[in-house]
Amino acid sequence: MKSPTPTLAGPALGIALCMAAWPAHAEPVSAVRSEASKESNVGAVSGLALGAVAAGPVGAVLGLVAGGLLGDAYHRRAQQSSALAQDLRQSESERAQLTQNIAQLDGSLNEARTRAAQLDAAVQRTDELGLDVSFRTADDSVTAEAMTPLLKLGALALSLPHAELRVAGYADPRGSDAYNDQLSLRRAECVAAVLTSAGVPRERIHIEAHGKTEAKAAAGDLDAYALDRRVTVRLLLPSGAEVARRD
Repeated sequence: MKSPTPTLAGPALGIALCMAAWPAHAEPVSAVRSEASKESNVGAVSGLALGAVAAGPVGAVLGLVAGGLLGDAYHRRAQQSSALAQDLRQSESERAQLTQNIAQLDGSLNEARTRAAQLDAAVQRTDELGLDVSFRTADDSVTAEAMTPLLKLGALALSLPHAELRVAGYADPRGSDAYNDQLSLRRAECVAAVLTSAGVPRERIHIEAHGKTEAKAAAGDLDAYALDRRVTVRLLLPSGAEVARRD
């Protein structure tokens, strides 16, 4: 009578059970390294079972190792994919914000260009722009009311690189010619100082002193005298030349 042939099913099953329970007993060792991922554990157990069925105890051990490695590799790839996806979402958000900022800048630039074009059109419609500054009798100081219009005209001249300013001083007919010449000059220089304070280069301001030579008031006409005590400021553009904007 033949003796029964020993099989490896029993030992393989025992080894499989022992190896399946091994991670719990080996916890102090694994804690020194990194904690096993879920995918690694699943891969190890699956490899152990398949290896035990296919090749006995040796196959179980090899299957355990291979399954653990495959599971850990899958876990790392999943983490890398998640990180890449997060970086991609952040890059898309930053690109969308950048696109929005560029659109806003374009809108502001277009608006500025439109206003500049409107200003150019208004300036081109006339050969001269300017204002008159009035003075009290025998006085050369610029009043507070005249300061704001002068500063605005100075800013306009500054924005037009080829524009120049002509500042001409006048006096009423009372007093000597020499006195009125000096008075009209001081008035023009005071107005020019306000324009330079607005940023207009001094070389672009031309000062004239006419004294009382162009006074039109009749003797004793006090109201007309007030019209003669003045400084005229004119913004001059190159004739026939296109106005160039300062960007």
